[in-house]
Amino acid sequence: MKHRPMRTCLAAAALGGLLWAQQVLAHTFPERAEPRVGAVIDSSPSQVRIWFDGQIEPAFSTLRVLDGQGRQVNQEAGQVDPAQPRLLEARLPPLSPGAYHVFWRVIARDGHVTEGDYVFTVRR
Repeated sequence: MKHRPMRTCLAAAALGGLLWAQQVLAHTFPERAEPRVGAVIDSSPSQVRIWFDGQIEPAFSTLRVLDGQGRQVNQEAGQVDPAQPRLLEARLPPLSPGAYHVFWRVIARDGHVTEGDYVFTVRR
């Protein structure tokens, strides 16, 4: 009988660890982006594309690109590619030289929200 509280504590700790791991693994995170995070590129990209490590919900996922004055430069909302449910993309008009800030927010198919941002720079 003396070992029962220890077994209960160990079982509770193991269960808590499993539940925490499931919550962490349920979020969807970026795998790569074009232009890359922190990239300095020579010419204006035609689009921003971010690939995630899991499928994202098209209706609630967004991508915005802002110029140095905080104005949104992508006229159309970012969207999930129907053929690639892990790809969020937004088309861009020709960009002037300068720094651009990309803001993204996605909801994984299981409902977990992940968001982030990064900067890239157009040299000319």
